[in-house]
Amino acid sequence: MKDQLLELITKISSGCLSDEEIERIATEAAQAYADPEAFLAANPDINYDDTFPIPLGEWVVIGSLPETVLFQADTYADLFQQIVDSFGKDVSFNIKPKQLVKVEPLKALNRIQVQLSSMYPEKGGYVLMDFSDPLDDELQAVLVYTSDVDRVQALCDELEIYAAPAYESLKEVLGQ
Repeated sequence: MKDQLLELITKISSGCLSDEEIERIATEAAQAYADPEAFLAANPDINYDDTFPIPLGEWVVIGSLPETVLFQADTYADLFQQIVDSFGKDVSFNIKPKQLVKVEPLKALNRIQVQLSSMYPEKGGYVLMDFSDPLDDELQAVLVYTSDVDRVQALCDELEIYAAPAYESLKEVLGQ
């Protein structure tokens, strides 16, 4: 399981985490998956209980990812603002977050995905993927290189972590 976690975290972090950080998160998550009671006993500062809708190991992964990797928001405009911020001032975008405020969700998500698909052509662009069950926000996503989407999906299936390309997933939910 640890090897799967290492690969998954490496792929969803897209170079935003050091190898040491990835190793630490994967190790802690694997321990939490393997023996939740022992992990909680060894880490009394962890704020987790049985009412959470995801396993402790998944919760460790989600809670350990920085805001440059895991994007959480209640609106697509806010989510896109976080994505823009994660790239820094040197990367320009064709759309601005405020342009998504009064747009229906599917159109907003399509605009975001079109923008992300045009970036980093060496890897086929990025795909915005819904990731895990959002706990405090409506939306929770990661960016994955297009060339890694199938592998990330397979790893998430093996680890039983929900993941799906956000645009396709919303289209399916809306029956379009």
